[in-house]
Amino acid sequence: MSFHCAISNDIPEDPVVSPHSGSIFEKRLILKFLEENGVDPISGKEMSADELIEIKTASIIKPKPPSATSIPSLLKSFQDEWDAVVLHSFNLRQQLQTTRQELSFALYHHDAACRVIARLTKELTAAREALATLKPKAPTTAITNSEETNNDNDGVLSESVIENISSKASVLTAERKKRFRSIPEDLIKPEKIKEFKTTSSQTCLHSVSKPGIVSLDICPTDSNKIATGGNDHTATIFDKKSERIITVLKGHNKKVNSIIYHPNKENVITASIDSQIRVWDIEDSKTQQIIQAHESPITSISLHATGCYLLSTSNDEQWAFSDIDTGKVLIKVGDQTTNHSLTAAQFHPDGLIFGTGTSESLIKIWDLKERSNVANFPGHSGPISAISFSENGYYLATSADDSVIKLWDLRKLKNFKTIPLEEGYQVKDLCFDHTGNYLAVAGSDVRVYISKQWENIKSFTDHIGLATGVRFGHNANFICSVSMDRSLKVYSS
Repeated sequence: MSFHCAISNDIPEDPVVSPHSGSIFEKRLILKFLEENGVDPISGKEMSADELIEIKTASIIKPKPPSATSIPSLLKSFQDEWDAVVLHSFNLRQQLQTTRQELSFALYHHDAACRVIARLTKELTAAREALATLKPKAPTTAITNSEETNNDNDGVLSESVIENISSKASVLTAERKKRFRSIPEDLIKPEKIKEFKTTSSQTCLHSVSKPGIVSLDICPTDSNKIATGGNDHTATIFDKKSERIITVLKGHNKKVNSIIYHPNKENVITASIDSQIRVWDIEDSKTQQIIQAHESPITSISLHATGCYLLSTSNDEQWAFSDIDTGKVLIKVGDQTTNHSLTAAQFHPDGLIFGTGTSESLIKIWDLKERSNVANFPGHSGPISAISFSENGYYLATSADDSVIKLWDLRKLKNFKTIPLEEGYQVKDLCFDHTGNYLAVAGSDVRVYISKQWENIKSFTDHIGLATGVRFGHNANFICSVSMDRSLKVYSS
């Protein structure tokens, strides 16, 4: 094969250099030549393909086509290239403007979010401080005669009592913060509650001669044990599991309109419109203590978180704080600003404050240690029929004769939700479950609302009379209610 290498200023494709002659060859041709001859085609010296040196060059720019050799063609090419450059520049500017607008919008939203977070943080801090301190307003209370209430402290709580309730509040606050970080795994889901139906109905707990069950409570440590108070002047302890009456407590001479199952002892506390509060020993079916805190019908009682003290309200326009172990009334306070009876009462879960409802549509929040009215919640019409604090410590649910349920935020001291009911609907009892996730309502029927959304997820219409009490079982695995139809009903899946 003959090899011809022409010297030219053009750089061939895939150029390589011979180290012997320094000449540039096209790699394809020189490799074929070396395969046949094995020498440098210029110098004639022996050379192998491995000795060739590759040259790195820029990509070859193709020449203009023959159509671009005339001046008009060149001008058209230049015009087309210029249009392409201008159009590309316009697209880049358009994209830049869009990006700037998006960035400006994002920065605006970020700034607005930061402002909202800062404001909410400030309000939350202020609300927590207000709830923690609850500084009393101007004195509006009067302490009753200590002789009438068996009070040895002249209307002032002793240091030991204050220390007891304060230490208990500190423990409960810390426990609640841990407990409410997550919902218990075994808490009944809303979907399950929607499937609840009546699984038990008892009509033999109280006398037929004076029908009607007006109060209800469940043992906190054994939810099979249920306590009821009736128009027949008696209280009954019922075992749900075995469906038998454990005992009947007789001693009141008028209806038992409030009943509490003690969480730590085999005791039940009852209150009646006969103006008596009785502490019962369940095993012996006997009265351990009779607390004479009021001279008028008692409307409501609430047990303090320590399990040692009892709050009571009455038509005598006063509330009393008593020791259930000794039967002594430690303090008794009346509000002299207006003349009204106290219709409902309940301790806050921590026990440092409590709420009372009045016959003049007002809910009052009291500081126990200072014995002072620290906040008022107006808005209902008609006497307050029921109040219930949520175990989360922030919410208070109230009802009156106006067929609405109002929910109050104790951090901001204002009504944040009003649940309207049907016209003429009567509410007789309200109860949060222990987790604060559900609110039960007893009245014209029995209803369950889910917290936060405050939607009615289930209604029970099995009672033929007015429902007067409702309570949740452990982790809401069942619900029970009592009624003027003399029945105790249990709802579960």
